Amino acid sequence: MSDKYSAVWVSHSSLSDFVTCPQLYYLKNVYKRPETGHKMTVMSPALALGQAVHDVVESLSTLQTEQRFREPLLMKLSTAWEKVSGKKGGFSSPEQELRYRQRAEEMIRRVEQHPGPLRNLAVKINMDLPHYWLSPEDQIILCGKVDWLEYLPDTNMVNIIDFKTGKNEEKEDSLQLPIYCLLVANCQKRKVAHACYWYLQYDDNLTEKELPDLATSHQRVLELAKQVKLARKLNRYKCPGGESCRACEPFLKVQRGEAEFVGVNSYNTDVFVINYDNTPEEDSIIL
Repeated sequence: MSDKYSAVWVSHSSLSDFVTCPQLYYLKNVYKRPETGHKMTVMSPALALGQAVHDVVESLSTLQTEQRFREPLLMKLSTAWEKVSGKKGGFSSPEQELRYRQRAEEMIRRVEQHPGPLRNLAVKINMDLPHYWLSPEDQIILCGKVDWLEYLPDTNMVNIIDFKTGKNEEKEDSLQLPIYCLLVANCQKRKVAHACYWYLQYDDNLTEKELPDLATSHQRVLELAKQVKLARKLNRYKCPGGESCRACEPFLKVQRGEAEFVGVNSYNTDVFVINYDNTPEEDSIIL
């Protein structure tokens, strides 16, 4: 009998962690700090920017179409930015924070000036966290939130839209759109007509991608999810760099007490920041 509480839950984010570094996957998705019993995360300026922009855009999808742009979006950004301001966003100085906030403001202005599909009808999946049984036999559940589902009334279909705040384009072999298509196909009844990225940093329009084959996507995701389940069963999470790599090292710093605790987020996760002398200015963030 399938039991969702004992099942292994996987998402695009957690699978990406595992592909990048199994030890990173463990530290972000399995490990709980003995002091609090909470999972942990490391905040960075790029992540703070992505979170604030995402908060603003996501808030629009819960409103009726005619109400979405009644309140200036920059006001909404000010409210969202308060959650990540200063150390809470991993900013090393007021000057660095100002640069990131200006970038966020540029993206929000782009959305206001070129709202495109955001002025059209949208579909909200009626689940707090969309999920379904990827494999009841293997006790694996696939979950995740899609940024935006545009409703196409002429065909009763939907358009998947994923917002990007980084400069780099998503890799062609990314599992993000395949996973989103699987979730949309299994968590609501309408078929997918299009799947697109919106690179808010530099593009006024959507970048449409070829729709992935659902059967192929299912097989790809399931094979990777089985690797995750096996790693969890064996408690074996080997870093490809040996002791550590660039991806997992920040979380090891938290374990060693070399990071600063800045609070608990809405997911009941302990948030830490690491003070680097040279904080990277760019990173690709998935919204």
